[in-house]
Amino acid sequence: MNSPPRIKKVLVCRIGSLGDTIVALPCFHLIERSFPDAERILLTNFPVHLKAPPAASVLDGSNLIHGYMRYTAGTRNPGEILRLAMKIRRFRPDVLVYLMPAREQSAVQRDKRFFQWAAGVKHIVGISKADQTARRKDPASGLYESEAVRLARSLAELGDAAIGDPVNWDLRLAESEKESARRALGDLAGRALIACGPGTKMQAKDWGQENWRALLARLSETYPTYGLALIGAKEDREASDYSSQDWHGPKVNFCGRLSPRETAAVLEYASVFLGPDSGPMHLASSVGVRTVIAFSARGLPGVWYLTVGNHEILYREVSCSGCNLETCIVEGRRCLSAITVDEMAFAVDSALSKKYGNPGKAAPC
Repeated sequence: MNSPPRIKKVLVCRIGSLGDTIVALPCFHLIERSFPDAERILLTNFPVHLKAPPAASVLDGSNLIHGYMRYTAGTRNPGEILRLAMKIRRFRPDVLVYLMPAREQSAVQRDKRFFQWAAGVKHIVGISKADQTARRKDPASGLYESEAVRLARSLAELGDAAIGDPVNWDLRLAESEKESARRALGDLAGRALIACGPGTKMQAKDWGQENWRALLARLSETYPTYGLALIGAKEDREASDYSSQDWHGPKVNFCGRLSPRETAAVLEYASVFLGPDSGPMHLASSVGVRTVIAFSARGLPGVWYLTVGNHEILYREVSCSGCNLETCIVEGRRCLSAITVDEMAFAVDSALSKKYGNPGKAAPC
């Protein structure tokens, strides 16, 4: 019997932002296990005017991916599509792993034709069955399968992505990244810590600065021995400063000061992370931190829920759930306005109680 040909080059197709990359981590680990000796290149979207894709801020240094190929999401420019096809042909992947977001079957089949006919890819993993890219719903719970589960299911022919195993969420942080976190935290590295990322670029996900300010003020009284670390992008710095004005203990605002991987190293020190549905939420989960999340209902329930560890998800299903709006004006974000400061504070108490096995009113010794 002939032995299977050696896989030398793998092209992985996955677009999206920080969170989209993190939820695919178990699949990236599975791809590495399946093709350990192959050169693994990620075909992904690059922001305009930037030389590196969002995925690089998560994957660089992990050795899960060795390089990147540019893709303009949603492009219909014939010249650009032709250039991409020629670039893939020059790379000559032995396997293409399809990790695209859930899409209509017409779009999936269009992608398949492009990769096979235009780009010359002979073997594609991830779209061999019509239902692999569709999202399933559990009739008992009413929840849709998470994106992490859907992606893992689509790669079943490669093996079990084992999304419940924390090892498969490992970012493989370098010692230099951990040292940067220690230096940035200073004295906060030696005490119990609450991390919060109240900012979001999407209005429809914003729980509101007044709510975050009221919550942090209450937690400052309830947990006087805790420090506070605020995380997010540079654009979130002002919102984080405002939200934490009434925090009485030590605090530091890291927004825009650390890379996502350095932020993950900071989060390893936290007892709990608070925030909206966001990239920092996924970072916290990937390093094993419990989270308390004020979840917008713009997405269907379950799709972006965290799938490893114990988390407190506050989601209000309303008549317009699953709207996918980035800006909510007509409904006034009623899915989020229905989540109260009292509920969030209770969820923090619950998260800390589960972590330490006590009411959690003070930091453990």
